[in-house]
Amino acid sequence: MAEAWTLRGELTLSCSCTVFCPCTLSLGLAPPTEGYCQTWAGIRIDEGRLGDVNVGLIIEIPGLMSRGNWTAGLFVDERASIYAVKALTKIFTGRAGGSTHLLSILVGQFLGVRQAPITYEVDGETRIFQVPKIIDGAVTPIRGKDKGAPVTIRNSEYWIAPDVTVARADTSRVRAFGRNWNFAGRSAEICKLDWGG
Repeated sequence: MAEAWTLRGELTLSCSCTVFCPCTLSLGLAPPTEGYCQTWAGIRIDEGRLGDVNVGLIIEIPGLMSRGNWTAGLFVDERASIYAVKALTKIFTGRAGGSTHLLSILVGQFLGVRQAPITYEVDGETRIFQVPKIIDGAVTPIRGKDKGAPVTIRNSEYWIAPDVTVARADTSRVRAFGRNWNFAGRSAEICKLDWGG
C-alpha cells in the first residue's frame, strides 16, 4: 500500500497455550506450552481510513514463533467495501508495512480471505467475538490482587501492543480451513491497538 495507514481499536486473542502464553513476554523465543501454537484473533477497528469494521485471523505456528513458517487465514467483515478488503488484506499479510510488517516475514502460507458477518461485543469485562459457524469466542480478563483491575503486562516490546491484559477463554471454538479447535479454559489476551504504517 503506497499510502499511509492507521488502525486503532482492540484485539482479542485466544490460543492453545495454557495460561499465560510464554510467547508474548519472550517475544517468540520461548516455545508455546504445547510445542506449537494454534490461535484466533478478533479485531475491532474503531478508527482508521477503512471504516469501523471487524476482522478475524486464524494462525498456526509449528514451533517457536520467531522461526516463522506460520499458516494464516483472514476473515473480513461483510460490511467492508472491496477497497477495504484489499487494504485489510495488505495490512494483515504484512505487505502494507508498518506495525504488521512482521507478518510478511513470518507467514509462509496464506490460506486466503473470506468475507462474513463478524461481531465483536463487550459484555462487562468479557469480549465476545463471533464469525458464524467459523469462530465462537468469549474471553474474560483474569482479575489481579486489586479486584477492580485485571492482571496486565505493561511496557513490553510485544509487536501487537505494549500493554497486554491477561485473560482466559470461556468459549473458544474454530472451524475453518479444515481446522477444528477448542481452546476453552486456555490462554487469551486483550490489547488496545494503535497501528500504522
